[in-house]
Amino acid sequence: MTEKDENIMNEGTAEENLEVDNAKSAEKKNQKRWYIVHTYSGYENKVKSNLEKRIEYMNMADKIFRVEVPQKTITQIKGGRKQEKEEKIFPGYVLVEMIMDEDSWYVVRHTAGVTKFVGSAKKPIPAKDSEIKKIIHRSTAQTQKVEMDVKVGEKVRIISGPFAEFVGDITEVYPDKAKLRAMVSIFGRETPVELEYKQIQKL
Repeated sequence: MTEKDENIMNEGTAEENLEVDNAKSAEKKNQKRWYIVHTYSGYENKVKSNLEKRIEYMNMADKIFRVEVPQKTITQIKGGRKQEKEEKIFPGYVLVEMIMDEDSWYVVRHTAGVTKFVGSAKKPIPAKDSEIKKIIHRSTAQTQKVEMDVKVGEKVRIISGPFAEFVGDITEVYPDKAKLRAMVSIFGRETPVELEYKQIQKL
């Protein structure tokens, strides 16, 4: 084989490789990924609603697939009454599953309430799938955070557990864990007991 033939063959191989690389990058470009959008505080649900309307109005359902505002259920106990409310896991952020191109970028970026994509101004960075799975799992999990308006010095009745029916004086409160510590008189001795909010009732 002459040197000229070898060069022609190498050129052919290089062109084929380039075509494969281009095909791969095009395929990668057309992948749907999750992106994180920053919004004005308190506008998360409004942005979700606005964006869903724009997707329908501008026929972008083939490029923008899901809009999520991750939330969890909070149980509040006030005055002995239970109330449930939704609390945002990431205030100020909305998740959007989409194929990123100029059109889809424009539709999301110019939705009322959206301030920017996470990433640089013109190059949004897709979120890792593992992170998104964790976030969505947290928002769909049935775990509930319990909030209760209790303060040090108040008296509570224990309604479940080994100290049920005892009355205790609150000495410490741990709202992030939905727990507290109380001094309970057992057989005439003051004993510190750690309790969960759901185990007590305010007096």
